Amino acid sequence: MTINRDFFFDHVREKLYPHGLNTSQVEGHEAILDAWEKNHAKSDDRWLAYILATAYHETAFTMHAVRETLANSDEQAAARLEAAWDAGKLTWVKTQYWRKDPDGKYWFGRGLVQLTFKANYKTLGDAINVDLVGDPDRALELGVAVKIIFHGMLNGSFTGHKLGDYFNTTKSDWVNARRIVNGLDRADAIAGYGKAYYAALSYTVG
Repeated sequence: MTINRDFFFDHVREKLYPHGLNTSQVEGHEAILDAWEKNHAKSDDRWLAYILATAYHETAFTMHAVRETLANSDEQAAARLEAAWDAGKLTWVKTQYWRKDPDGKYWFGRGLVQLTFKANYKTLGDAINVDLVGDPDRALELGVAVKIIFHGMLNGSFTGHKLGDYFNTTKSDWVNARRIVNGLDRADAIAGYGKAYYAALSYTVG
């Protein structure tokens, strides 16, 4: 099946982007849709909808690979996270993961899903055959970021939970699907985004 993109974008604009989509947001959506149609077109469309919803949330609706805090540089992201930590705004965080390591690299969140910690960069980099340890900023390349979010969510690489655990022939659990990435953080809101994207995918061609 082929996604009817005119219908998709009309619906997305109405439900998720009432002020319109900019070029970067369209490119991000297109990259995810292209990857789906190329490699997963026969899979469950709820999976695609939840991938889109996750990217929508994790990128603060930009739909482009971003640094944590939407910073323009590694140093700015680290400074913003440090300031938030000092102000007591990161009460759930146990370690200052954003600080530069002995090799001068940062392992804060990057991408369409905020990949964090060196071990996770290595795991996902090995899985998609991209050296994310040698250059973690490669997670900011849209094509690489798409591969990361697809592999991680389809295979359970982020938390051990995967899309098939929550969307299958007997289950459609939009809320608990958040466990694929980050516990139940903002789970209800992301469930709503997922349902909106699923509706946008309901009209296919071919």
